[in-house]
Amino acid sequence: MTAAGNESQYPKGKESDAQPTDEELIARFQQGDAYAFDLLVKRYKDPLLNFVYRFLGDLIEAEDIVQETFYRVYKNKHYYKEVAKFSTWIYTIAGNLAKTELRRRKRKRVFSIHKDTPTEKDIELPDQNEDPEKEVNSVITDKLIQKAINNLPSKFRQVIILRDVQGFSYEEISSIIRVPLGTVKSRVNRARLRLQEDLSFLFDDVKDLST
Repeated sequence: MTAAGNESQYPKGKESDAQPTDEELIARFQQGDAYAFDLLVKRYKDPLLNFVYRFLGDLIEAEDIVQETFYRVYKNKHYYKEVAKFSTWIYTIAGNLAKTELRRRKRKRVFSIHKDTPTEKDIELPDQNEDPEKEVNSVITDKLIQKAINNLPSKFRQVIILRDVQGFSYEEISSIIRVPLGTVKSRVNRARLRLQEDLSFLFDDVKDLST
């Protein structure tokens, strides 16, 4: 599903100044420009992999789902209409595939649900480009955060990843998962609180180190 032929159509001198939008690329792909599809894959492969991996907690399954997502975009390119952002469309496809996979293995996992209170504080994920001496602690911390995300019910897990990991607006998330805006905000707040409760020991460690 890749093509190397039409690169001359896209100026390389000042890519940042002449970067085509997602919607322009999918329109070109719909007209038969396979290289435009390659650019979309390059643009979305890593963000989608991060999204699906955070949602499922399994890298191999996440890679398979991202591959299937691009296959469906390739096969169903003419179903996209520019009434919604391309990012909304492709994340909807990936999210639906991830939820299907989650339902298939639902029997193997049991999620515990704790108390909740509203909060607007973002959950900060560790920077992967840290100093070498902090690398081991960073990896451990990231695994603990991922485990806490995995323990969220899927409806909370999906919105917290889209909001605090992927950076989508509440309105965009509402379009992607097709629930009302107020419901999205409520789920994000409840997911943040549960993560803060489950990871409170990490925040305590940070306080101890700073004193």
